[in-house]
Amino acid sequence: MDVLADILTAMRSGRPVAALTEVHAPWGLRFEQVLGAAFHVVLQGSCQLVPLGGAAFAEVQLGPGDVVLLGRGAPHAIVSAPGADLTPFTPVRDTPGGSFGRFALPGSGARSTIVCGAYKLARRRPHPLLRDLPEVVHLPAAPGRDPGLRAMVDLLGAELHEAPPGAAAVAPSLVDALLVYLLRAWMAGSENTATSWSAALTDSVTSRALAAMHAEPGRAWTVEQLAAVAGLSRAAFARRFASVVGEPPLTYLTRWRMTTAAQLLRSTDKTLAQVAAATGYSSPFAFAKAFRREYATTPGSYRADAAG
Repeated sequence: MDVLADILTAMRSGRPVAALTEVHAPWGLRFEQVLGAAFHVVLQGSCQLVPLGGAAFAEVQLGPGDVVLLGRGAPHAIVSAPGADLTPFTPVRDTPGGSFGRFALPGSGARSTIVCGAYKLARRRPHPLLRDLPEVVHLPAAPGRDPGLRAMVDLLGAELHEAPPGAAAVAPSLVDALLVYLLRAWMAGSENTATSWSAALTDSVTSRALAAMHAEPGRAWTVEQLAAVAGLSRAAFARRFASVVGEPPLTYLTRWRMTTAAQLLRSTDKTLAQVAAATGYSSPFAFAKAFRREYATTPGSYRADAAG
C-alpha cells in the first residue's frame, strides 16, 4: 500500500487546473484564495511571490526553474517588481470548462513564462499531511537537487509550451504527478522534524502500521495487531506511533476511516451500508453517527453538498 498515493486520492476533490502564462515586464498577477493548494513553476524569467489578504508568509524571489507550492491556497500575487499594478489572473481555457488554458500580458519588457495552477483538495477535516503543509513551499532550482521534480518541470513546460499532438492527454497527468514530486521534495527537506509526516512515511515502524491501516481501513484493528505488523511490543509501538504521527494509532485509524468515507461519498454511488462496511462500521446507523461527529453533518447532506 502506497500511503502517500492513498492520501492524495482521498483528498482530491476535482481535477487540477493550470495555465501557461506569458507576461512582459512590468507586470503583476493577482490570485484569489483557492480550496486546495496553488502552485507556480517558473520556466523563464524571474518574479516575486507576494502575500495578499492577510496571508502570513514572507515575500519570495523566484528564478528560472523554481517551483513554489502554496499549501493552503492563500491569496497572493506574483510580480515582476515590487509595486507593480496587479491584474486578476483569468486564463482562457483551451476548452469550455477545461483544466488547462493560457494567459498573456503583452509588453516591451523582459518576458517571463510561468505555469500557474491549483490542486482541488478537500479542506474539510484535512488529512494531517495537508494540514501540516506550510503556507509556502519554495523549491529553488539547483544542480543535482530534486532530479525527479526537475525532470517533471521540463516535461510539463514542453507539453504546455509546444503543445505537441497528445498534449491534452499528457498534461493533466503531468500536473497530477507534479504534486507528488513537490511533496516528496518538501518531505525530504531539512526543515522537517522527527514528528512530521515526512518522518511518519519513512519510519520503518510507523510506515508499516500506516500501510496496514490504509490497506484495510474496515478491519477491526487493535493496537496489539498493529504492533505485531510493525514488529514492536504493544507499549513500544503505541509510544513510537504517537510520537512520530502526533496521535495514537486508533485515533488515526478513525480519522482515516472518516477520510475514506468522505471520499467514497464524494466520488462513488455506494450506498450508506456499503460505505459503512468499507470503513469498519457494523451498521449504517453507527457509521452515520460517527460521520456526523467528525463532519458536523449527515453523510447524505455531505454527498449532496459535494455533488452541488
